[in-house]
Amino acid sequence: MAETDGPAADERPAWDDYFMEITHVVAKRSTCLRRHVGAVLVRDRRILTTGYNGPPKGLEHCGELGGCYREQLGVPSGQRQEICRAVHAEQNAIVQAAVHGVKLDEATLYLTTQPCVTCAKMLINANVTRIVYEGPYPDELAVRMLTEAGVELVRYRPAGEEEDSR
Repeated sequence: MAETDGPAADERPAWDDYFMEITHVVAKRSTCLRRHVGAVLVRDRRILTTGYNGPPKGLEHCGELGGCYREQLGVPSGQRQEICRAVHAEQNAIVQAAVHGVKLDEATLYLTTQPCVTCAKMLINANVTRIVYEGPYPDELAVRMLTEAGVELVRYRPAGEEEDSR
């Protein structure tokens, strides 16, 4: 293939755009009835693991059980996460790394939604050093802990829009 047959360098997506697009594809695997979240852990521009939110391996999905238990109880988003059947996307990505012997030191996490405090603690302990997330999540403690740990938080904006660093 000749050099001119492919897209021009300025037409190729930036790395953050590229990995966020993949994160959205991963989120499509989610079985959560409330929110589809995708996570991609990357180091040196190589995908290490992926994860999406859903019940633990081998367990029925909420849709197979007649609905979301948290919905049935009227629990607002971001509260009482311990009564949710789902494992968060970030947690699944970390577990996949552990299962397959992949070190996450100095990795970047691409995520469709800002991490909660539980996931933030796990990401800090896994030595993830940068998190690029798209949607906000109402958890200021997570932001404070990640910032205190020196994790770079970047609010992703699609190509052509500005990024925010926290």
